[in-house]
Amino acid sequence: MQKKSQPNYQWYHEQWGKPTHDDRLLFILLTVGTFQAGLSWKAAAGKLSVFLKNFHNMEIQKVAGMMPDDVERVMQDPEMIRNPRKIQATIQNAQAILAVQQEYGSFAEYMWDFVGGVPRLNVYEEVYEVPNVTPLSKTVAKDLKKHGFTFVGPVVTYMFMKASGMIQDEVLNRETK
Repeated sequence: MQKKSQPNYQWYHEQWGKPTHDDRLLFILLTVGTFQAGLSWKAAAGKLSVFLKNFHNMEIQKVAGMMPDDVERVMQDPEMIRNPRKIQATIQNAQAILAVQQEYGSFAEYMWDFVGGVPRLNVYEEVYEVPNVTPLSKTVAKDLKKHGFTFVGPVVTYMFMKASGMIQDEVLNRETK
């Protein structure tokens, strides 16, 4: 019996927290955040190759054009996180990105405007102080929803902003007690 290969999380670790202005990469990170909701980050981050396969290599224009029969096709993939709401959210978010690109020039321009164009550094003494929701993530999530995005609550939004380098949380005391 052949051993099943382990998912590769390396790409996520390499990208995590690095500022990016690439709309496609932002879409990938948002999609990971969408699929991560209710699961561990490893469950979603380990599915990058599956997302690429099922969502047209994460080409925003192509994903935005996916139809209900495409959702059914994606649902049939045994490697996929088969949540129809999250699959549909990925398509809807691609459509929302296209609309944002028309209005703001790029998805990155729109997102980075929330932090004044530079990463926002938050410094905490202890790891337990690092929040999973902030007033900023609540504001951004509300605005994303206003622009047609879905599955972008304040927690997913905060994680997405951290993954894409817009927010950087630094913990001064990393010692465990």
